[in-house]
Amino acid sequence: MTLKSLDEKLARIHADPHGARDFILADAKDADMGMGLLAPGSTWDGERDLPRSLAEYRELMREVARQELVDILLMSASSHDLLGMEERLFERSPVTVAVRANDTTDIHLARGGCYPKALSAPFRSATIEELQCGRVTCSEEDHKRGCNLGLYSVTLNNHPEADLRTLEAYRNFRIEAEQKGFRHFLEVFDPNVPSAIEPDRIGDFINDQIVRLLAAVPRSGRPLFLKIAYHGPRCMEELAAYDPHLVPGVLGGAAGTTHDAFHLLSEARKYGARAALFGRKINRAEHQLTFIEYLRRVADGDIKPREAVSAYHGELQKFKICPRLRLDQDLELTQGL
Repeated sequence: MTLKSLDEKLARIHADPHGARDFILADAKDADMGMGLLAPGSTWDGERDLPRSLAEYRELMREVARQELVDILLMSASSHDLLGMEERLFERSPVTVAVRANDTTDIHLARGGCYPKALSAPFRSATIEELQCGRVTCSEEDHKRGCNLGLYSVTLNNHPEADLRTLEAYRNFRIEAEQKGFRHFLEVFDPNVPSAIEPDRIGDFINDQIVRLLAAVPRSGRPLFLKIAYHGPRCMEELAAYDPHLVPGVLGGAAGTTHDAFHLLSEARKYGARAALFGRKINRAEHQLTFIEYLRRVADGDIKPREAVSAYHGELQKFKICPRLRLDQDLELTQGL
């Protein structure tokens, strides 16, 4: 079995939390768990966006896995059933496959739907066995060659009754996952109801909820790392300083400009993040493999964000790909950090 870069990096981070320079990078291609037909995104032909099919979306997953620059490739259980179990894509790869372990109602983004505006409710489409091996009952061989890492997400809305249901569901999942040898990392979304909390208190609210939640969880049941929105230097620094073994990571959010993506990664890393999981930012890139190459270089501290944007545009020019934005436009920062 090929050593996984994720496991090697986590081992070094925990052995030397303040000295290790390792950074975990993930491509989140699990959008079909929330967005329906629009999940695969679109391909840019130099003039307009052309909708992708699910088959094209999965071909991009194959390409990213074979590139071997991300540490984790996150996907839905149905994509893993094909790529992981049938095709054995990750068997000899340093890339770790992960599956989305739950699909709370606030990510049910059907066109015309109202779920994202209502209080989040916990829900899991697939059983842990189905996440692991694509079947309700897994054989020992299936366990050995299947998936053993999932993303579990919680959305807390400062609403005692709704949040209690969310926390109970996570507790039940966590216990079952430990019993079945299934590891997880934990995504804590910001409140999805706008009136839940004052905007300038969201970062504090999320940090305190994470620490409170995990205080009662022994090491055997803890998430490998965290995935949260980046709320600025102070919030990231205080979370990383509180317990470096929490291994905080950031989510990418909306696509924005290329500089938005590289700057977010660099800033989060500077203030204590040890992981980044980008979905829409990668999926909207004109050339995903090149975009990931520069994400990797920024994550490893080999290049500055502005330099990476210019270099990325240079590569697009070599490929004769017309970018969505001119270089001067793509160098703008449009998302406040």
